[in-house]
Amino acid sequence: MADSFNFELVSPERLLLSATVTEVVLPGTDGEMTVMANHAPTMTTIKPGVVTVTTSEGKTDRFVVFGGFADILPDGCTLLAESAVAVSDIDRDDINRRLQDAREDLADASTDTAKQKAQEYLDQLTTLNGAILPA
Repeated sequence: MADSFNFELVSPERLLLSATVTEVVLPGTDGEMTVMANHAPTMTTIKPGVVTVTTSEGKTDRFVVFGGFADILPDGCTLLAESAVAVSDIDRDDINRRLQDAREDLADASTDTAKQKAQEYLDQLTTLNGAILPA
């Protein structure tokens, strides 16, 4: 049996999950990463994506996050999300609104840096939309 550790997923609105888990897959800005017990201390930024959590009982939960950061320690992991919701509770209208807002932000961007950042966010949302809400 895999070692377990404490995991918390927190959004500004509420604590979404606080559980003893064996594995968490995070959408890090530099790529997906799997966190397990005794992980080296790490802090990483999170891009929009899906967080997959496997509890010590073997149950798997999935959450959509829209940015944030994770603090990883050998005995725990805390993900502070800008916004988060369980995949089962995701609303297609919310994703479509976020996509439209991202398109508008890209159109309104006045500098190359702002355009690049807006395009990256739009690309991340488009990929997320395809991954959790197939047509």
